[in-house]
Amino acid sequence: MTKRAAVILDRDGVINLDSDSYVKSLEEFKLIPKSVQAIAALHQSGWPVFIVTNQSGIGRGYYDEAVLAQMHAQLYKQVQALGGDIQAIYYCPHHPKLECECRKPKPGLFQQLALEYEVDLSQSYYVGDKITDVEVAQAVNAQAVLVTTGKGEKFVEHELVLKHAVPIYTELYEFAQHLLSDTYIPKQYS
Repeated sequence: MTKRAAVILDRDGVINLDSDSYVKSLEEFKLIPKSVQAIAALHQSGWPVFIVTNQSGIGRGYYDEAVLAQMHAQLYKQVQALGGDIQAIYYCPHHPKLECECRKPKPGLFQQLALEYEVDLSQSYYVGDKITDVEVAQAVNAQAVLVTTGKGEKFVEHELVLKHAVPIYTELYEFAQHLLSDTYIPKQYS
């Protein structure tokens, strides 16, 4: 089977509003305007969409996997209502002190995703709002994309972003519109 390219998304700060005190309940899970439309448009255009997210709030005891499942069920429902789909959601539930292999910027979840879904990471995009998202994209040879929703605004002048000419967008929807336009030319790491 031929490996395929994909669009892989961080969650908090890219799809939904982030919180310094963690998104701990379904009530706190508030979508960023047009993020669901962006996912649906990507899917309808033939891009498989995945989510890879750190959810250390579970390891810290702020919420459990059942609550996380409710949030993700809500997200799937809204994306599917617009004719879109999310292939899979991968998450690290561990406390950072555990130093697991699945917590970004370590590449464990990306390697698992690539294996399970025949994804060519070197032809894929990873959209995030933190410097760790840029770091993990580099680690797996994917194209990093930074959005300024969430915490992204703090990293637009970061040396890694500048050194690798990481494309910067105001939001996921803007990135999706550019990717799906005929004039989009992806920037690759030098």
